[in-house]
Amino acid sequence: MLEIRDCTDIEDAIELIREYSKIKGAESCFVSLEKELSDLASYYEGGVLLMGYEDGIPIATVALKKISDKRAEIKRLYIRPEFRGKGYSRLMLEQVFSRCKELGFAEAYLTTRPDVMGVGYELYKKIGFQELGRENGAVSMLIQTEDL
Repeated sequence: MLEIRDCTDIEDAIELIREYSKIKGAESCFVSLEKELSDLASYYEGGVLLMGYEDGIPIATVALKKISDKRAEIKRLYIRPEFRGKGYSRLMLEQVFSRCKELGFAEAYLTTRPDVMGVGYELYKKIGFQELGRENGAVSMLIQTEDL
């Protein structure tokens, strides 16, 4: 069973985000990683950093970064490999969508790499994200929160 809550342990979050950053082919998603990790608590100010736990063990992250009063970016959706296949990505997304609405964001934006994160990309399409464009293997996607 997955328990999702606001991040209260920055070190656990940093560990998971660093694991995620080491996925082969995903390096371009982490161009400002050190800046992000150096002050993680304020990096997501106006948004939220969520952690997922199974039996008290931190196994997942997802973040919502404020871009403007009406738009947020979904970042750092990561499930440790040994915990995948249980529907946790969808649960993490549902929670971040709920927080997106609570915070008043009308749109949620994300960038992914289908060649590296194909399962995530297919999940985003299934949920209703629309492609905005592609550049160097990265796909930008958007969803209106009223559609959630």
